[in-house]
Amino acid sequence: MTDLVGAVWRTSSRSNDQGLCVEVADNLARTVGVVAVRDSKDPSGPVLTVGPLGWTAFVEAIRGGRFRA
Repeated sequence: MTDLVGAVWRTSSRSNDQGLCVEVADNLARTVGVVAVRDSKDPSGPVLTVGPLGWTAFVEAIRGGRFRA
């Protein structure tokens, strides 16, 4: 299990008032080697962690429109 002490959580700038939001702690990439993601409605719930390169690829894919419905 990854130690998330020191995680600085931020909500997506694309979040809205419908509760469909995620929070990300990307400050851990430098110290622990992971980016953490959680549901903003359940901050004490489960956390998904991915490596910095995987996170970058995911964000670039979203920006490139590969996940549009």
